Amino acid sequence: MTATFTPTNNLTLPTGWHRLTPIWQGGEEVIQQGLPHAQLAPAWQLLLLGDGSPTRHLQLLTGEPTEVDVIDMSLVGMDLDGAPDLIKAVPGPRLRRQVWLRTASGQRLAYATSWWEASHVDEYLQNRSLPIWASLARLRTELYRDVQGIYYGYSDGLESGFDEEGPFWGRHYLFWHHGQPLTLIYEVFSPYLTKYLGAMQLLQQGGEKQVEGEANNLESPEASKNQEVFNFNEP
Repeated sequence: MTATFTPTNNLTLPTGWHRLTPIWQGGEEVIQQGLPHAQLAPAWQLLLLGDGSPTRHLQLLTGEPTEVDVIDMSLVGMDLDGAPDLIKAVPGPRLRRQVWLRTASGQRLAYATSWWEASHVDEYLQNRSLPIWASLARLRTELYRDVQGIYYGYSDGLESGFDEEGPFWGRHYLFWHHGQPLTLIYEVFSPYLTKYLGAMQLLQQGGEKQVEGEANNLESPEASKNQEVFNFNEP
């Protein structure tokens, strides 16, 4: 496995990261309750709202090992870096890591940015070319994944990187270790995963939800942006 990245100590933050511009977002209460299936299909909710390892989930879905391309390792110091407010829970100075998660054959499936306490990152990412879950599993590190935010929105950079049109689903969460926050992670998943998970939303007709699991009741990934915005602005 190979990884390419250019670490930098430049605190002017020359490299940005790909945050979604949301047309809808939800917090902890929404995550605990779950979403209507017309808004987010059950299989996608398991991926986005569950506390399991996305690296492992992607491997099981595709039948291929999940590998990473590290595209950025930057010291950001005490800067909040445009991250979710939970970044304040991660002690500084901080280091930001950006990766693409892909299959061994090269298909990009997800994008992730994580923020770490710079002085301790080497303890947990001893091999920085490995996915975070694989690195921590090797260390037998006990973790709790605390999902705190979910997003549905656009990013030109991710459209280019995934070679897929938005909008995209994303989330952020804290990893806790021994009662202390270890890292903040922001993930966005590629619509390519509809190949394995089915459509992102289930259609409604006549005001009633269609029977789950029937292929002809799943909304096409090519549904118009106007329809998606309408669905997500409903109370």
